[in-house]
Amino acid sequence: MPIGNDFDWNDIPLILALARGGSMSATGRQLGVDASTISRRIAAAEKALKLRLFIRDNTGYQLTDAGRVFVQHGEAVYGNVQSMLQASSQEADATAGPVNITSIDFLFDYWLLDHVPGLHAQHPHLQLTLQAENQNLSFTRREADFALRMGKPGADAALVMRKLGDLGFAVYGHARFADTPRACWGTQPWIAYDDALAGTGEMQWLAAMAPQPRRVLKVNSLSTMVRACRAGVGMALLPCIMGEPEGLRRIGAGVELQRDIWLLSHRDAGSIARFKAVSAWLTQLYASNQDLLCGAALGPQLLPA
Repeated sequence: MPIGNDFDWNDIPLILALARGGSMSATGRQLGVDASTISRRIAAAEKALKLRLFIRDNTGYQLTDAGRVFVQHGEAVYGNVQSMLQASSQEADATAGPVNITSIDFLFDYWLLDHVPGLHAQHPHLQLTLQAENQNLSFTRREADFALRMGKPGADAALVMRKLGDLGFAVYGHARFADTPRACWGTQPWIAYDDALAGTGEMQWLAAMAPQPRRVLKVNSLSTMVRACRAGVGMALLPCIMGEPEGLRRIGAGVELQRDIWLLSHRDAGSIARFKAVSAWLTQLYASNQDLLCGAALGPQLLPA
């Protein structure tokens, strides 16, 4: 016979306790519930189940045949639930297991990867997956646990969104461009993104330059832009964390553009230890590398001659 929709599954531990103790008063003391409440809930459970679970005699409450079957299965169900809760709690408390981070690839290659050994030294049982994706992956389907994004994302009730800080961009090029005065930048050849990326902050900055420079090469890849700069094709606005490690010359000492770096995570991730550890690591990592990421640090060997 199917269980009625009004059966309260929270009554299972109460029924089990009464079956073990056989007394309303003893069960009440064990559970911290008064005897009248227990009596009312047992009656409601029997009504919902359409079964008589207990009979009362001079020794207390005894199980009926149906009650013994219910208790036999109920013990198994309750034990499984307790095991599930314990395992879930251990999982939530353990700084171990998989963590997926998605980001634009250059943030991995020129920043995060150098610091992963330090994270693993502190939390050796973490299993990081770094996904170089600029498209939005699903947090609900666990395609990503964290995302590093350029620019403030749209509002999403399922996500926690926090600005980590800024990322600096400066003008870079081959050494032959190193002596180019700022007033002459508009007369030089430039490498730009193709039209699909015209809305980025970098391309808007370039579009505001007067006179408008010659865009001698358009690309859809930041790594291609860097290689073209190294080949001497032209000048380009690049993230400072990329330009200098690639041996390019910063043309002009200033930072031309700052873009936001936002950290996204699922709202439920804050209660799970491994996610809290990675969130804290990313936050601390930005703080300790802020000058590098903002472009404030300019190595003397890269200063224009």
